[in-house]
Amino acid sequence: MSDFDPGRRRFLGHLGLAGLGALGASSFLSACASSASGPTTSNGSGAVTIQSNLSSPQAKAAMEKLIETFNAQGKGTASLNTIASETFRTQLPTYLTSANPPDLYTWYAGSVANDYASKNLLLDVSEVWKSLDDYPESLRTLSTDASGKQIFVPMNNYWWGFFYRKSNFAKWGVQEPKTWTEFLALCETLKSKGVPPIGIGLGDTPWVASAWFDYLNIRINGAPFHRELLAGKQRFDDPKVKAVFTRWREALPYFDPKGKAYPFQEATTALLAGKTGMFLIGTFFADAAPKDALGDLDFFRFPIIDPAVPLAEEAPTDGFFASAKTANPTGTKALLSYLSGVEAQEAYVKASSGIVLPANPKAKASDSPLVVKGKAMLNEAKELTQFFNRDSSDALQPTADTALTKFIDKPDQIDAILREWQAGAEKVFKG
Repeated sequence: MSDFDPGRRRFLGHLGLAGLGALGASSFLSACASSASGPTTSNGSGAVTIQSNLSSPQAKAAMEKLIETFNAQGKGTASLNTIASETFRTQLPTYLTSANPPDLYTWYAGSVANDYASKNLLLDVSEVWKSLDDYPESLRTLSTDASGKQIFVPMNNYWWGFFYRKSNFAKWGVQEPKTWTEFLALCETLKSKGVPPIGIGLGDTPWVASAWFDYLNIRINGAPFHRELLAGKQRFDDPKVKAVFTRWREALPYFDPKGKAYPFQEATTALLAGKTGMFLIGTFFADAAPKDALGDLDFFRFPIIDPAVPLAEEAPTDGFFASAKTANPTGTKALLSYLSGVEAQEAYVKASSGIVLPANPKAKASDSPLVVKGKAMLNEAKELTQFFNRDSSDALQPTADTALTKFIDKPDQIDAILREWQAGAEKVFKG
């Protein structure tokens, strides 16, 4: 995949932990010098060791400040070992399966964490969650493994939605839709005014199309079915999946035809210039927006299709999980309790000099209208999904890229496309 990996994204600039959400920009995460070249092992009942991939200067400094504060509180001691992001990604399985692994790890929620939990590699942190009653149920569900144990503690996240310029919507005399029917009517209105309604950037970022599949699937079939599908427990040629494409086909006439040729950054430019009406994208897209345009940006949630389906939103979430082999589970849980608290998450936001959405609902984020609205939307959700590759695997993502871009080009070949997708997915799941 490109440097803009949909599993690890930046959020409105260099934002540290939240920047590991659905795209990792290379300027933020790769090729940063690590503070150590290999795994630091647990110190028994002594200092809790944290293996961190937050290697950008701001993120690293923010984590160092958190650990310094924790150590000063007298509730335990911790040491931070920062590893370049791609090195961390490839060595994570080795860390967790080693005889004497580090205690705690920065990473993200989703299929990877659940897979490690299924192999009994992650510490049960349900005790930590007993004090997190204020956290929304969606984050608790996201942090729970198949056996019902909590194995992850979230730090922050961000959201996806249909972004637009408020001044353009006002100029065109249109309003945010709430339902799919209203959405299609909005598209028709914009098209009648000579504006391509929906921007999309598939050039060298074909994974952008996965957001459409994710959202349509969770709106029509629900988040549990979506996760099962991406885990290989359902089939891509199932009639339920075909229903997703049937509904998507209703919106295809409103896509910007130029969007297939350029990446999401250029699709952002087109949106800001009023050459398209709206763009389904994550908040990281604002990296490509001039600062003076940020105040004119707004968004609306992906429209409701079936009100009976529990509301879910796409919100890549980052945080921590711990090794089941930690020699100091008490100290590890104490550190996790600190990191999940208001003080730590507000301190991280301040130190990282960015706009993030803290997982703790009592922790203050930016007070900009955009961030306030985004946080409210996620808090209303019954469940949170993580983006295609996070809820499945990096290996499955190319099969989606192929199927979805082919569908956009040849929507009359849905059946054949889904058969091919299922065949490709089976190869991935069988290894």
